[in-house]
Amino acid sequence: MIQPRDREARMAERGPTGPTGDLGARIAAAKEAARPSRARPQAAVRGWELAFRMVLELVVGITIGGAMGYGVDWLLGSLPAFTLVFGMFGFAAGVRVMLRSAQEVNKPRGTAGRADGATTASGDEPDRT
Repeated sequence: MIQPRDREARMAERGPTGPTGDLGARIAAAKEAARPSRARPQAAVRGWELAFRMVLELVVGITIGGAMGYGVDWLLGSLPAFTLVFGMFGFAAGVRVMLRSAQEVNKPRGTAGRADGATTASGDEPDRT
């Protein structure tokens, strides 16, 4: 029969390179190899994301403008004058934000800092002289 001391001594001799010593590392490597890639197809998902974002921006602009107008109308007792006016302002703001989002999507990657997207190779603004 194997004595507990002998078992401990043998385990100490094997160290971390024994049959289960690097088991955690091997399990982690196997999990990483089996994990599917997190990369998603940009073209397929990007269109839906953009469409949802633009519609949401427009609806939020109209809602906030209308709510502000309704609040002013409620305070002044002049329904629906300011609701319509502020609703139109909200619509204009929503369209403006939508256009800014469309420009953001259409500008080439790697350009930042200027509204028209113009930068030099070093990232500085070009001279206009």
